Order: sequence, then structure tokens, then C-alpha cells
Amino acid sequence: MTTTETPAIPADLTEVEFAITGMTCGSCAARVEKALARQPGVATAGVNLASEKATVAFDPTIASTGDLVDAVVRIGYGLTPVTADERLEVDADNEARRMWLRRVLVAWPLGITVLVLSLRFMREPWARWTALALAVPVQFWAGWPFLHQAAVRARVRQANMDTLIAIGTLAAFTFSTYQVVFGPSHSDHYFDTATLIIAFLLLGRYFEAKAKGRASSAIRTLLELGAKEARIVVDGVEQMVPVDQVRVGDLVRVRPGEKLPVDGGVVDGASAVDESMLTGESVPVDKLPGDRVAGATINIQGVLTIRATAVGADTALSQIVRLIEEAQGTKAPVQRLADRISGIFVPVVLLLAVATFVGWWLVGGDATKGLVAAVAVLIIACPCALGLATPTAIMVGTGQGAAMGVLIKGGEVLERSKRIDTVVFDKTGTLTKGQMTLTDVVALDGADVGEVVARAAAVEQGSEHPVGRAVVDVAPAYGVTVEPAIEFSSVAGHGVRATVDGIVVHVGRRKLMAEAELVLDDELTTAAEQLEAQGKTAIFVGWQGQVRGVLAVADTQKDGAPAAVQELRSMGIEVVMITGDNRRTAEAIAAKVGISRVLAEVLPEDKVNEVRRLQSEGRVVAMVGDGVNDAPALVQADLGIAIGTGTDVAIEASDITLLSGNLDGVATSIRLARRTFRTILQNLGWAFGYNVILIPVAVAGLLNPIFAGAAMGLSSVSVVSNSLRLYRFRRTRQRSLDAQQS
Repeated sequence: MTTTETPAIPADLTEVEFAITGMTCGSCAARVEKALARQPGVATAGVNLASEKATVAFDPTIASTGDLVDAVVRIGYGLTPVTADERLEVDADNEARRMWLRRVLVAWPLGITVLVLSLRFMREPWARWTALALAVPVQFWAGWPFLHQAAVRARVRQANMDTLIAIGTLAAFTFSTYQVVFGPSHSDHYFDTATLIIAFLLLGRYFEAKAKGRASSAIRTLLELGAKEARIVVDGVEQMVPVDQVRVGDLVRVRPGEKLPVDGGVVDGASAVDESMLTGESVPVDKLPGDRVAGATINIQGVLTIRATAVGADTALSQIVRLIEEAQGTKAPVQRLADRISGIFVPVVLLLAVATFVGWWLVGGDATKGLVAAVAVLIIACPCALGLATPTAIMVGTGQGAAMGVLIKGGEVLERSKRIDTVVFDKTGTLTKGQMTLTDVVALDGADVGEVVARAAAVEQGSEHPVGRAVVDVAPAYGVTVEPAIEFSSVAGHGVRATVDGIVVHVGRRKLMAEAELVLDDELTTAAEQLEAQGKTAIFVGWQGQVRGVLAVADTQKDGAPAAVQELRSMGIEVVMITGDNRRTAEAIAAKVGISRVLAEVLPEDKVNEVRRLQSEGRVVAMVGDGVNDAPALVQADLGIAIGTGTDVAIEASDITLLSGNLDGVATSIRLARRTFRTILQNLGWAFGYNVILIPVAVAGLLNPIFAGAAMGLSSVSVVSNSLRLYRFRRTRQRSLDAQQS
């Protein structure tokens, strides 16, 4: 995939996640990110305002976590390394919401009372002094978080959103206090302005904290899915231990209804396992000895004994969580402009507020109105919404994707997805099941179909060829007994032969039949040609001088392939199939799934060149493959989509990984990525438009500071709430898929 994303972290670098305290707007995030990036030894640094996290890759021989913490503390913020265990801690989030709520419950009753006193009893001395008394706890207790953070920023000679709020409300409060104490009895005061601004901002912070907690719940929900204990088997004796004590190679027994604690391979038992939390598929998957299982999935029926192959951070669940965290920490390129603006916004607004006051005072001759207008400018211009526009949408979008078995790698992917106009499917294992199946049996007149299958299966028992295994696997369905064979031999490229019940039986191509001097009837020749025209592989079965029948095997298409292709075409996307098969076989399979353009007889190493050729035609290409042998083409494509399984997530070469093998995930992933990016644009449009429109109104003195506070709080809540609408995507998408199936 042609991309400008940050490359993989080199082995000699250490990547650490930090929790940040003290950030309130986009300018804060930009300042922390810049401070981290400037430290010696730091390769990359990213800050997410919505999750209040930083991810830093650095050279441990040059820098340390202590150096990074000190650098951020020097500019007035807090930085703490996050451990895996702390990811589940939600007490801090809950306490933050409770803190804002307590202050809301104080500020609003007092603020409304002050407003009533100001409107009805403005000239009464008792009312003015009462308004002052009620405004004090709102300004200095309820509004303390704003004042405290502004003071912290001032100590390090910086400014942020809290600076604007503190200056604006303190200006209104101080001016009003002077008027009450020293001014004439008929003079105006603005206690209602100061108190209600704080009340609105506190309410906005509370709703914002509540919404952000919901937006960031995807990772917490996934982590909570893991088992807390495991039943290990030592010398035949079971014992329960905390899951973090399980080691690779341990035997773990899982009873019906229990979660699998680790990834592993089944060594004993048979059951069905609910893997919906991993793949999004609700149908349980049968597990037998030799099958792989993933931690956090649920054992439905029998008792399974598994040998642990991955524990802790190496499990499939942990890999998925890590991928989502990385995605949520990335930025869409469209956000870079917002970051640059947020970084310089606060100083510009401070200068604009001063200019507004001076202009009204000197030019308009009205210092009081100039103060009110300057306060409105300070409050309305806070860049909170700009900082939240992208990360909240990415957090919700990637979280919803994970719940549907679609893992999206982040902002770059979202932006590129909107331009995709061509999807290239690899055939084997992607459009098809990747497993040969016996589809047709044609017996010569007078010959018995069951006998043809039984003798072919007897010979193929000794073969490891996929065609032979397809015959052997399906034979029981014909109700025949497969006899043992002796004197088995293979003729490379042509077929096999063996002796069954004293009769030499040949199974293979025409050339093998000719070499064995077996007569091939025209009826069977015609049948074989018809089967091959359908994209199937035809093999002949003969003994005692006569070819007795023809068998057809094929790598059958996945059940949802035609519907998936049709949906992509309905989205205006051209669909192409690429395969190493001969053209006749490839076109037959393509026709069945509704694909008209086929790139056939393409060697694996040439797939990347075919993708380049499509790109040279001006196409924006998404490549869909298994993520392993298609890795070069996945990397070359503008968007790489890997078809994976829960325990074999091919994430390194792809932008998007589909945990289940269902092809409807391709359209789902593109639709979700486009929807998320559209949400980002909506958020940025609202945030930019809000400031562009209302700042001039405030400068002109046409915006009451109280309404400015309400609008500022509303802007942040609106951005987060708009992002939360992505929660509807999963429900809407499921209804759409159900309608297709019906």
C-alpha cells in the first residue's frame, strides 16, 4: 500500500505508552507532542487528546522514561508510563466524571440565582452583594480546575484553553466586584456572565468526559473478555492458577461454558467454540485435536485439553488490542492542519481579545462594552472541538470495526479508503475456500458410480495430493467401503496407481490412461471437457483395460463471494480477480462470482506488478489476499486487506485485517472506513465553522459571553456526540447483511 505512515519500530528502539494529565485542548496536545519529539533519542511521538495518551518510540541508550516525564512536567503537564494491567483501570475516568458533576450541581443553581438577581433586582444593594457572595464559590470552587490549569500554564509561560476561560471569567468577576464595592449603585455588573459561563463549561466538560469514556470503551471491553484464571494440568492433576502464571507449553483444561485462557492447540477432546468476540461470526466452530484455539473465546460443549502456544501479550486478543491502540493513536493527514492551527490558536486569541477591548475603548469610547466583547472572544475561541474532531471519530470507528471482526490500522487508512475505485481479489483462499472438493462423478454406462468412487479413493489413500485427498474425504458420503490398496506408485504430473482387491486401478490424467492402454470412451471425454469448461479439474479412473469414470474436483467458491462482489460493484468499485490458474478455469470461477475482469496465469511474484499496472492506469487499488503469500501485492496496493483467522492475524502487510474469512467484510471495512472519515470531516467542518463564524460576531460585540460559554461547551459535546453516531454503523450494517441473505 502506497503510504506515508510511520514505519515499524526498529528493534533497537523502545516503545512506551504514557498517560497524560493536564491537557484540555488541541494546543495542549500539540505542545506535549512537540516537547516529547524534541527530546534526544526520540524517534516518534504521538499524542491523542481524546484518550489522553502518548506513544513514544525512543532509543533507550540515549533517552529514558524519566527524561520524557521531566520534559513534559517542565511545560506544566503530567506524564506517567502505562502498564498492561493499568489499561483496565477505569476508576480515574469515573472519578473525573464525578468531579465535573459535583461542580455542575453547585454552579448551576447558584448561577441561575445570580441571573435572576441580576435581571430583577439589579439596582438593589442587597441583591448586588448577594450576587457577589454567590458568585465567589462558582468562580473559585466550581471553576477551580480552569483557574488551576491556567496558573500552571502561566508558571511555564504558556497558554491554553483554560487560560482563555480563566482570563475571561476573572475579568468579568473582577470588574463586577469593583462595581459593587466602589461603583455607584446604578452601575452594571456581570456576575451572571461569569457564573453562567463557568456553569455551561462545566456541563460541557461533564458530557464530554462521559462521551469520551464511551468512545474509548472498545479496548476496555476487549480486555475484559479475557479469562482471569486457568485450569492447568500437572502430572494428571488439575489446579486453578491466575492466567498470568500460565506458560507456553503448559497443558490447560477447559470445561463447557468456560473461556479459553490462552492461545493453543487442542491435544485432546472435541467441542464447539464460540469465536464471535474475535471474528464477529456468531456460529460456533468445531474443534478437534490438532486445531488451534484462541484465548477469550468460549468453549460451548465438550471438555478440551489444549497446549498453550501464546500467553499474555502474545495472544491473538492482545495483538488485536495492540492494533486498535495503535490505530487510535494515529492521525488522519487531514488533522495536521487542525493541529497546526490549535498550536498557535491560543496566543492569537489572546491578542485578538486585547485588540477587541482596546478597539472598543479607544475607538468606540465604551470600555465596558469592550470588556464584555473581549470576554466573549476569549470564551468562544477555545479550540477544544478542533482537538477532539479526529481522535474521537477514530476511537469509535476502530472500536466498532473490532467488534465486527474488522481491524483498521488508523487515520492514513481511513483517508485512503475514500478514494478506492478498484478491488483486486486473490482467488485461492480468498474468493474460494482454498480446499479441493469432489464435485462431480460421471460413470461409464454400465459402471457403478459407487464402485468408481470406492476404487479411486482406495488408490488415493496413499497420496498427499489435494486432488487425491478430496476424493478420499468425500468417499464416505457415497456409502462405500474403501478397501486397502497395495503396490501404490505415483506418476509425477499424471496420476497414481495401486492394486485394489488384486486389480490394478489407475487414477489420473488422459496420458496416464493412454500409457496404461485403457480405452477412453467418447462419452467420458465429452463429460471431462464439459467439467473442465466449468473450471473444474477432471481425473479419470480405470481398470482392466477400460476407463470406468471421470471425477471432477474444484476449489469451490465461498458462499458469500457473489454477494460480496455485487455489493462492491453497487458501491461503484470495479472488481478484479487475480490468480495463477489457467485462463479457462479462472474465467469460469470469476463468472460464478460475478467478476468480469480476470488476471490469469499470474505467478505469485508477478502479482505486485499487476497491481502496479492497475495503478499506472490511474486506479486507486485495494488488494484482498491472505496476507502471507500475497504480502508484496498487499504492500504495493493503496489499501491492503488481509483475510485472516482469529489465531493467524495477518496484520503486518495489510492496512485492514478481516478476522473472519467472510468476504462481506471487504465491503464492511471500506464502508466503515469511509463513514469514519466522513465523520472526521464533519467534526472538523463544525469546529472550524464554529470559530470562523462566531469569533467575528464576538469581536463586533454582538455575542453575549454567556451564550459564548454555552456555544463553546456545545461545540465539544457536538463533535464527540457526532463521533458516537458511528455506534449505529454496526447495527445498520447487520440489518443490511441480513436483508441480503434473506
